[in-house]
Amino acid sequence: MERILLTLASAVLMHFGTGLHPIWWLTWLAPLPVLFLARRAGRGTAFAAGTLVWLAGQAQMWPYFTRPLEMPPALAAALIAGPALCYGLGVLLFRTLLVRGRPLLAAAAVPAVWVTTEYVMSLAGPHGAWWSLAYTQADFLPVLQTASVTGVWGVTFLLLFVPASIAVLRPRAAVVSGMLVALTLGHGFVRLATPADTGGRKVALIATDNSEDLVRRYGEAIDIAVARGAEIVVLPEKVFKTADLPFARPGVEVVVGIAMETNSAVSYPSGVRYDKHHMIPGVERKFRPGTSLAFLDGNRLGLIICKDLDFPDLVREYGKAGLAALLAPAWDFNEDAWLHSRMAVVRGVENGLAVARAAREGWLTVSDNRGRIVTERYSDRTGMTTVTATLPREGSATFYIALGDWAAWASAGLLLLALGALVCTKSSNSVSESPIGGTTMSPPTPSSV
Repeated sequence: MERILLTLASAVLMHFGTGLHPIWWLTWLAPLPVLFLARRAGRGTAFAAGTLVWLAGQAQMWPYFTRPLEMPPALAAALIAGPALCYGLGVLLFRTLLVRGRPLLAAAAVPAVWVTTEYVMSLAGPHGAWWSLAYTQADFLPVLQTASVTGVWGVTFLLLFVPASIAVLRPRAAVVSGMLVALTLGHGFVRLATPADTGGRKVALIATDNSEDLVRRYGEAIDIAVARGAEIVVLPEKVFKTADLPFARPGVEVVVGIAMETNSAVSYPSGVRYDKHHMIPGVERKFRPGTSLAFLDGNRLGLIICKDLDFPDLVREYGKAGLAALLAPAWDFNEDAWLHSRMAVVRGVENGLAVARAAREGWLTVSDNRGRIVTERYSDRTGMTTVTATLPREGSATFYIALGDWAAWASAGLLLLALGALVCTKSSNSVSESPIGGTTMSPPTPSSV
């Protein structure tokens, strides 16, 4: 009964701490019950419990995968079951290393498995870093600042290392975890003490979910925004199907999402055009992908579209160019609006730039280079929604721009180290591996790594 209750507790915490609307502080707690179970369980039970926790927690994603994203059921099942097996393997590795007297390595193995899994999925799949647990912390700004150094990979590592270091019940692991948390929060509060740069141009985001008489209605909304001082206007993704639009205004750049043979963002009157690089499989199969970046305002502003913000490497190219802000037409699916808007916020923190993202069926959001929401409002089903903000004059260099995905590679190296320890290290306390707390072996010494 105890094992069932611990597995259920982790599954419930996983359900509410992840998904499309996560409660950020529950994400930190979700691994704890199943890791405590793994301390006393056999290998099969530890693996099965970890796998079931992820399956139960992520079952909520099934309707989203199969309906708005139009995934085939077999693919949707694989995208839930595959990571569940990896999560189960992480719990099993934790249990095995702990039994063999390597508590610190056991604690580190859990995040190492998961960060490596996230990174491989970001490289091999069509959805980039969409799967990262780091987005659950998008509203917890002190921890989110870690992304400016490590990308999402360091945030994910911390999310899993802290509960795993608690579960091993060893002072050394607790000290290491405490130091990491202190450094993370210290770095975060220092970065957040920097005031936002508001010396740039004024931007207006405009969107409606109603598809009637759009040329006239958007034209009127643009004129109102310009009369109120907007120098840049951003409309959502795929609003029109032709580039012949009457949106040129003297001294104003109007960025419009246009669906032609490409899914494009076109700026009027300059004519600068960005073609979306990464399409939603199935939903956007008819569009030809783009391959280049697009710049405005003397290369201080860049254009990007919706899903492309899910790909750290692509946005990092803009970061290397020293951009002050990205202008992003977007189109969400209502239910994923919060999560997808926060992915864009995280890209801004990673690369030291502001993001102005205008989504229909979603949030119109302007965030600064620390992930602070400058302004935000949900798109209207009938009328026009408009938000305005002032963009920064320049970007802010980050370690992530310079070093890239070093934290993901470090996690992969740590995973290899943990696997090597399984091969090279035999339990010094027992011929057979017994759960911690069993009667056939003594607990490992506190000095063990």
